[in-house]
Amino acid sequence: MNFSLTEEQLMIQQAARDFAQNELLPGVIDRDEAQKFPKEQVKQMGELGFLGMMVNEKYSGSGLDTLSYVLVMEELSKVDASSSVIVSVNNSLVCWGLETYGTEEQKEKYLHRLATGQIIGAFCLSEPEAGSDATSQKTTAIDKGDHYVLNGTKNWITNGGTAEVYLVIAQTDKEKGHKGINALIVEKGTPGFEIGPKENKLGIRGSDTHSLMFTDVKVPKENRIGEDGFGFKFAMKTLAGGRIGIAAQALGIAAGAYELALQYSKVRKAFGTEICNHQAIAFKLADMHTKIQAARHLVYQAACDKDAGENYDLSGAMAKLYAAETAMEVATEAVQIHGGNGFVKEYHVERLMRDAKITQIYEGTSEIQKIVISRSILRD
Repeated sequence: MNFSLTEEQLMIQQAARDFAQNELLPGVIDRDEAQKFPKEQVKQMGELGFLGMMVNEKYSGSGLDTLSYVLVMEELSKVDASSSVIVSVNNSLVCWGLETYGTEEQKEKYLHRLATGQIIGAFCLSEPEAGSDATSQKTTAIDKGDHYVLNGTKNWITNGGTAEVYLVIAQTDKEKGHKGINALIVEKGTPGFEIGPKENKLGIRGSDTHSLMFTDVKVPKENRIGEDGFGFKFAMKTLAGGRIGIAAQALGIAAGAYELALQYSKVRKAFGTEICNHQAIAFKLADMHTKIQAARHLVYQAACDKDAGENYDLSGAMAKLYAAETAMEVATEAVQIHGGNGFVKEYHVERLMRDAKITQIYEGTSEIQKIVISRSILRD
């Protein structure tokens, strides 16, 4: 097992690191405080190719591998998880789903603009009563021959207010259960499609999270992704890859918090010496570093499995579970190492701790990951 990075991957990693430090870090606290969407930074990320990293070049993408995408996610997330989740959703859930399962007409119509950041997309699965239980879709898409009529509500949608293209999962035939679900492409501005107020969140406050309401929205049949009844499988396959992106985000949050704590411990003095010289702090740093390295190996393994064309359901779930738990633990310890300063916004670690929490929840809670993992190992 060799996780040595190629020269190209190292260059991509460095480009993401430079962008995070030079463009995301300035103003990140203010954006968090004001819940301001990083519009200018998203435009720049599109120009750098970060919004369509795995999209084939013939659709204006970067044509890179999953590991390169993970490297970018990690570096961006060290500084600004609100920006990195935009990258994750656009890459993993929207672009990948469209390129893998969409028709050629759908790819030509949407992928070029999505991959270059001219527009961004949103993935719409969660509902008030269908979060972890994705089979319980209350949003309906009634077949009317040449079109569907869409009715329902979607909750907690990242990029909900700023996206132009929405992949909506809805129930067409309730009697068929999960085999009666479809995935539809809905464009902003379609009559009957309304966007609710922006959610006031604990963390990733710069990202754009909204509820979406659909009232008798007409969606052309050509906007369905895959065959009739393919929607649930589409959602699960897409989320499996999305978990790798969120695992990388969690890894980045943990690594960013650790780096700040390590730096702080070398300059903050207590009892006549830098606090890193006290065993209580040194052991915390040792545990943090070890867990981050373990999480990194799991994340990289999942990315390599995906790139190799192997089944990555298990490795992705393990990576997401462990990286998310590590992010929460490491960020909390980073606040502790900073002491009172850790509770103050200007030192960044309190924001990283708030951002870490969502990685245990979205794109499959930690509990759901354990279900995926246990079913896999018991099946084997």
